[in-house]
Amino acid sequence: MSVRRYHCQLRQSATERRADTHPLTWRLREDRAMVGLDEYLDKGGYAAAREVLGKQSPDDVIATMKEANVRGRGGAGFSAGMKWSLTMKGPGIPRGYLVCNADEMEPGTFKDRLLLEQQPHLLIEGMIIGGYANHSRFGYIFLRGEYIEAARALSRALEEARAAGWLGNDIAGSGYDFDIALHTGAGRYICGEETALISSLQGHRANPRTKPPFPGQSGAWGKPTVVNNVETLCNAPAVMRHGAEWYQGLSGSLSEDGGTKLYGVSGKVNKPGLWELPIGTPGSELLELAGGMRDNRALKTWLPGGGSTGFLLPEHLDEALDFDTIGQLGSRMGTGLLTVINEDQRVLSLVRNLEQFFARESCGWCTPCRDGLPWTVKLLQSLERGEGEQGDLDMLDKLGSDLGPGKTFCAHAPGAAMPLQSALKYFRDEFERGIAHPPHPVQANPIPAGEA
Repeated sequence: MSVRRYHCQLRQSATERRADTHPLTWRLREDRAMVGLDEYLDKGGYAAAREVLGKQSPDDVIATMKEANVRGRGGAGFSAGMKWSLTMKGPGIPRGYLVCNADEMEPGTFKDRLLLEQQPHLLIEGMIIGGYANHSRFGYIFLRGEYIEAARALSRALEEARAAGWLGNDIAGSGYDFDIALHTGAGRYICGEETALISSLQGHRANPRTKPPFPGQSGAWGKPTVVNNVETLCNAPAVMRHGAEWYQGLSGSLSEDGGTKLYGVSGKVNKPGLWELPIGTPGSELLELAGGMRDNRALKTWLPGGGSTGFLLPEHLDEALDFDTIGQLGSRMGTGLLTVINEDQRVLSLVRNLEQFFARESCGWCTPCRDGLPWTVKLLQSLERGEGEQGDLDMLDKLGSDLGPGKTFCAHAPGAAMPLQSALKYFRDEFERGIAHPPHPVQANPIPAGEA
């Protein structure tokens, strides 16, 4: 099996996935081929867009998304309906843009890739609904450049949708004009930050911008701009088709958040993969679906949602995997894809690897991030070699604090600090073993009295 297929496989059969329980994945094919336009239409595709454009106002759409409590699936968990309500619109305000963030570069994350490669029409329909709600005149899919197969699927789907009248002028006879362009980026992690993404989209260096103004007021080319994650937009068609109450009911008593979530597990487990489950499903159930730990090794620690989340312990597995619960544990749910670490793996080495990635991906805009992350890597490398010095751990503590929220221009450095700080909290002894203790000094013979 190729690497691409391995990473993108969904470990649920078609009989386990139903439209009323698996809105994101029930249409997927068993052969993992792309769901084309004809098949998508046969399975109720674009019905939500037709109903929205023909019967509802943009404010109606926003109200439903708010009531459903669709929280952003890119990592931050901000209400999509709330974000849409903050877009500047009205008489005299130019129509702006809807941008889909498909620059999936979070370490350990591959959920959007599944949707992009196998179900691109679901994303297109979600963007039509989102564009209509936000009075957008055009949409962009900002795609990670390495996602070659996703680019092929999206290009084909955009051509099919345009030829069938689902993109372009007067969509479905509604009078609404909207089209979408595919933009492949250079593959920079910092483009996960929405203003850096907008800068790159405009052809500039991918540096974050000062906020305010927020993109909803002045984004791409100075126009109101909304940036949403792939999975977030893919939720919109089902929400508008079945209603907010239905969407809230999908998570039941597990969480106050609505809907389902594409969860995943990677690392040393027997069956890594993805599952669409009610949001709030505990990590222990995910680990069970992944076939448990490989070679019967014990679980040591885990990351709940990518490399920029904090380490948690085995006893945290029974907690609900939702934004608020994981936040209360001192981490972030992030993308909801677990990375598991067994008892044989060295947390110090894992953290050093992550911090090298974050240091390399920094845009270099602000001092704590530009200089603090390489400094962090050097200290971790010394500890990894057993050449650390007294005071190195105190310095790492300070660097973690200096990289924290409110200390840097954007959230890149705080994301990098979270695994470092949590590793120092839970596995400090591993870091201490990397300090090269100097030999005991030889005691000098005291000078006899009177000879001084």
